[in-house]
Amino acid sequence: MPALAIPPDELEIRAPRTPATSLILTPEAQGFLSRLTREFSPRLALLLEARRQRQLQFDGGTRPGFLRETAAIREADWKVAPIPPDLIDRRVEITGPVDRKMIINGLNSGANVFMADFEDATSPTWDNCIGGQANLKAAVLGDLTFEAPDGRLYRIQEKPATLMVRPRGWHLREKHLLCDGQPLPAALVDFGLFFFHNAAPLIRAKGTGPYFYLPKLESHLEARLWNDIFLFSQQFLGLPKGSIRATVLIETLPAAFEMDEILHELREHSAGLNCGRWDYMFSYIKTFRAHPEFLLPDRGQVTMTQPFLRAYTRLVVRTCHRRGIHAMGGMAAQIPIRDDPEANASAMEKVAADKRREVADGHDGTWVAHPGLIPLAREIFGNLEGGNQIGKPLESFIPSSADLIAAPTGTRTEAGLRQNVNVALQYLQSWLGGQGCVPIFNLMEDTATAEICRSQLWQWIRHRAPLDDGRVIDPPLFREILRQECDGLRTDPPGSRRTAGNYDQAASLLDRLVTAPALEDFLTVAAYDLLNGGTPLNEPGTTI
Repeated sequence: MPALAIPPDELEIRAPRTPATSLILTPEAQGFLSRLTREFSPRLALLLEARRQRQLQFDGGTRPGFLRETAAIREADWKVAPIPPDLIDRRVEITGPVDRKMIINGLNSGANVFMADFEDATSPTWDNCIGGQANLKAAVLGDLTFEAPDGRLYRIQEKPATLMVRPRGWHLREKHLLCDGQPLPAALVDFGLFFFHNAAPLIRAKGTGPYFYLPKLESHLEARLWNDIFLFSQQFLGLPKGSIRATVLIETLPAAFEMDEILHELREHSAGLNCGRWDYMFSYIKTFRAHPEFLLPDRGQVTMTQPFLRAYTRLVVRTCHRRGIHAMGGMAAQIPIRDDPEANASAMEKVAADKRREVADGHDGTWVAHPGLIPLAREIFGNLEGGNQIGKPLESFIPSSADLIAAPTGTRTEAGLRQNVNVALQYLQSWLGGQGCVPIFNLMEDTATAEICRSQLWQWIRHRAPLDDGRVIDPPLFREILRQECDGLRTDPPGSRRTAGNYDQAASLLDRLVTAPALEDFLTVAAYDLLNGGTPLNEPGTTI
């Protein structure tokens, strides 16, 4: 591994020195991050500006559609690179944050793949991010342990799940690391530190590789940027081309029209596509934020049977199988309800119905948020010959642009309005407290579901959407319900997991986000400055 000599101040680190910081931010690792940042940040800035310009076009009435200039790629006959042996069978995948216990539980869960998530399931405090890197390094070396309060010691078992890592999205910055006076792109920090410390051990000692999930891409040009980062990184560490494999989450509406192109850009490094359906709903709202004809009903009514979601998920399968790679299904967020057998049976039947639909559509695997769902998912996906359905084509299914944007049907109710407010409040207060994966109403909620809640609230207020009882959703009605829900959360019985936390701060942030004239692109950008004591980007902090 090449050592890179750098001046001590090349990366400015605005955080206290901890054992994890010293272990992970070595001079060589800092040098690698500096090289990545200087090489690729200018292109990233252009791509983020392209996002903003395209959204303005959508606001003006342009509808998303398939690109004319890339028609030849969609029509040509080509395949991605052959699948590595340890990624052939991905029938059940589980995701979770990057703390010690969750990494051990995920790797020991019995799933085929565990995705360690720096994005939606992790609140990006400095301790969480840098500590998560130290935890993953220990996991790759086989040294990760966790001692529970009762003295039980947890360690990684033999034959754990295959490890994948999801870095934060392109839109986020890491305010604790500066290069040339500017915060580093968080995606480069998460990818770069994991790759630098673990790529060679994974390949040479473990017989696997550095595998990633790429979130919230909006175009094939963003996939091209990732591919060039992969090529650069592999060359930097002297690793073979194609060592990196990446699954792209199709969780934005614009990306749904560029699936072939995204796979083509990453064809040396592709591990397929995944239906990131919760963020996809959020992206649908954001894309059509200016247009009242795309108002959504209650979140609970926007199920995978809605035509626009059925078209999108089936197109993922068609595209991936045509290119010889996995089409991964969506998340089951349910948590087993141990004290109510009847409610638990109903919840598990919903999961089973959703997974049976995925198998019938041709998906090669699925996601679960809780280890208790793994046996059910494995039973339903268990009979796939060879571990996947890549040989099952959907050539006859060719959706139109209109199919992919068809407005969902349903009603808006006070109960749905209250649920959005309540879930957003609970999640935000937990996220601001450093926890990004939160059980709420027997569902494991993460940033994606919070984004649906707050963007729906904004959409309904912005367009004065009517409830089914005739009332209009406006700021006074929202604020009255916000006050009631906040009061209810504060007065939960002693011992309730919802009594802790600063709901005033969460309520203030939610009010600002959903009553603003313009929809903020991501709530995590607005909330990030409130983490780690509220040190904003580009303002002085503690350095080492």
